[in-house]
Amino acid sequence: MRRLLNRLLPKSMRSEVVTIPVVRLHGAIMSGGGQFRPTLSLATTAGVIEKAFAFTDAPAVAISINSPGGSPVQSRLIYKRIRDLAAEKKKKVLVFVEDIAASGGYMIAVAGDEIIADPSSIVGSIGVISASFGFPELMKKIGVERRVYTAGENKAVLDPFKPEKKEDVERLKTLQLDVHGTFIDMVKERRGAKLKDDPDLFTGLFWSGKRGIELGLIDNLGDMRTVLKDRFGPKTQLRLITPSRGLFGRRLGVFGSSFSATDIAAAAANGLIDAAEERALWSRFGL
Repeated sequence: MRRLLNRLLPKSMRSEVVTIPVVRLHGAIMSGGGQFRPTLSLATTAGVIEKAFAFTDAPAVAISINSPGGSPVQSRLIYKRIRDLAAEKKKKVLVFVEDIAASGGYMIAVAGDEIIADPSSIVGSIGVISASFGFPELMKKIGVERRVYTAGENKAVLDPFKPEKKEDVERLKTLQLDVHGTFIDMVKERRGAKLKDDPDLFTGLFWSGKRGIELGLIDNLGDMRTVLKDRFGPKTQLRLITPSRGLFGRRLGVFGSSFSATDIAAAAANGLIDAAEERALWSRFGL
């Protein structure tokens, strides 16, 4: 209502305050997650992203990213939602990197018209990784026989309880190259001539924010509050966009439902494995 009244006033009487909506995209990027272990996915971020772009008077949307990556599919879906809304609402997107925007986190970051990072931020890691364990010798030692029944000769490829096969690894690497190619194309499309001709750029290496400017991965160094006030004036206000809450203050899930004790126990059990995977993503970058 205040914004509407401000537009109706003569220009000389209008408030000079500019409000910039801020979206925080912090965490590993994974499908799933939930109320007890929040992660980044299109399902968990679409609501706040759309609320941010609904600010009609805002000249830009600011996005804070702090993510070591994760699912390439969810990363691209979040990226695409940001770009679609930026085009539809005709708004600039300013991305601010905190500790890290690596791998899928950097994929989301390139949705920004500008990327600003701290000198010590970590950026890049433009690559694809798959990791698992192999237990065939352990199975022999403890005397356990693995029994797998499939319809389809390749249904059990890369089974961690069987010896690794060369052809299975080659098949996985082919898939990784496809995903990697999509990632590279996105970065080239968005960063264009800003990118330096460096042979290590798309090898999966990562760099500090300071080095990221030299390589063209980011545009400037700085922090959100300072940059936005310098850009839009000292009276600029930052408005953090948060998820919608239910009738009693509880954040709504996908269907707005509550959880039973069984749901909580199941979420905790499933979350242990996911939490270990998430911890591994952060630890790759010393965080």
